Amino acid sequence: MTVMSGMAVSRPDHPSLLPALLAAPDPTDRVPRSARDWAVDIACFILAMSFGGLMLFVTSQGSPAPHHPPRLPDVLIGALGCLALWWRRRRPVELGIALGTVSVLSVSVAGAACIALFTVAVHRPFRTVALVALVHLVVNALYTAVFPDPTQAYWAGLLWGAVVVAAVVAWGLFVRARRQLILSLRERALRAEAEQQLRVTQARHQERARIAREMHDVLAHRISLLSVHAGALEFRPDAPPTEIAKAAGVIRASAHQALQDLREVIGVLREDTAEETPERPQPNLGDLPTLIDESRRAGMTVVYENRLHDGDAIPTALGRSAYRTVQEALTNARKHAPDATVTVVVGGTAGTDLTIEVRNPLVATASGIPGSGTGLIGLAERALLSGGRLEHGPTPDGEFRVRAWLPWPGETTPAGAAGVRP
Repeated sequence: MTVMSGMAVSRPDHPSLLPALLAAPDPTDRVPRSARDWAVDIACFILAMSFGGLMLFVTSQGSPAPHHPPRLPDVLIGALGCLALWWRRRRPVELGIALGTVSVLSVSVAGAACIALFTVAVHRPFRTVALVALVHLVVNALYTAVFPDPTQAYWAGLLWGAVVVAAVVAWGLFVRARRQLILSLRERALRAEAEQQLRVTQARHQERARIAREMHDVLAHRISLLSVHAGALEFRPDAPPTEIAKAAGVIRASAHQALQDLREVIGVLREDTAEETPERPQPNLGDLPTLIDESRRAGMTVVYENRLHDGDAIPTALGRSAYRTVQEALTNARKHAPDATVTVVVGGTAGTDLTIEVRNPLVATASGIPGSGTGLIGLAERALLSGGRLEHGPTPDGEFRVRAWLPWPGETTPAGAAGVRP
């Protein structure tokens, strides 16, 4: 009666009577007995022997005429039935039918027959249990007819037998239902734990994707600066020493900063990070002048127009998205239009939209800096996640324009104007 052998309850019912009764044992039925199994089997053996002896004593007392089978065959059959209980785990259905059948010739085997019926009720489908119980009821009717009790009516003997069989089956079904409930709760707990691990894994992957976007935005900008200054040194070897030293200083500072950013990203991506380290401060819209100065020192011509109203009230996440948008647009302009004038316009008010526009004339020559082609896609995704949108492409005026609209929440939103895009 172990939980392991209880897995047989999931076997579907068989279409015919004989296979339902003689269902093949599960491989789990052959699992070696544990200490608990041995204790249960010994208790069942002792209980069957005791109940069989009690039945022998009851049927021998207080009757004017014997109403029991011959004693010697009765005792032998009862002893063999009790010994057969040691195989009830492997062949519960066959043992239940056999012990129920021989009960017509022995009252001492009644205890073993009840335990075998109980085992079938615990480990087999209800259809099989009903068929084995029917065998016990029929045998009880035959026994009552062959060895009638003169002190009670025939129907009373049938009723007592039916009550005993029903009680044994009900008890076995209760134990089976309880085990199924425990298994169900255990599976539900395992499933909940697996789902929790899946959510943690998904959150980790999303965080890594966010870090990858940040790494692309930061490193692409700094490496493009390195490429521009290195290209200037390559094509102007006769430049004054002061300019060469200045360009070398910019290259050194950009390379140092790029390595620092890369080291921080790789540290976050490590699997064996024991403790969560706080993120360093992220750039905001207030850092735009510094970003534009870096681009100007790299040789770009950048025109910056700040049309913000109450720029200090911009939320941190919104300012970071705006900063990354300008950074990626300047990087693209440096790659594809290195000598063109780039215009950066940032405007908006709280309660409407924060608008970012970066445009430059289309040119036929590029810097030769390779690009992944995913920068603008990442910006569009960032804008979409923020509830805004982003457009990019050539204009009829012969310029390439990147324009983003990001929602700027505020208490001054006019009624009916929420969500309006220019």
